[in-house]
Amino acid sequence: MEFRDKDNRTVTLNFKTNKDTPSGNHVLTIPIYNHQLLFTRHKVRGVEFPGGKVESGETPLDAVLRELYEETGAVAEKCIYIAQYKVNTNDHSTFLKDVFFIEVSHFIETSTYYETNGPCLFENVSNIPTDKQSFLIQDATILKCLERVRALGFYKN
Repeated sequence: MEFRDKDNRTVTLNFKTNKDTPSGNHVLTIPIYNHQLLFTRHKVRGVEFPGGKVESGETPLDAVLRELYEETGAVAEKCIYIAQYKVNTNDHSTFLKDVFFIEVSHFIETSTYYETNGPCLFENVSNIPTDKQSFLIQDATILKCLERVRALGFYKN
């Protein structure tokens, strides 16, 4: 599906399965722990799903597991590739993000969460106070990916 984002950029969203090969330069996870959505509290932006850049020598799967752990201390029990989206940016570069659903098994205490203040759990995006939400949690593409997680039956709320 193709649509325009809030900045009037063209976004192309394709739903994927584990049979597809992730190839993005950024990753996002929609993690679940104990029937709740797991978020991270970015120090500047606010509450958002964990994610980030794929580093040199990493696969997108490696990157999403690393970002999940670095930003929340969470360890994945199940990881499923669900979507990829491309944003044609205003400077004519391409931003390609792979999106994964992750079922979290447990957390490991960590001394740093890098650019975040660690994990937080909510039953739904609407339960996050508006003034605490990152602009990313309000992004139409990310919300469409969350709906995909629900449609696949991974999350009921």
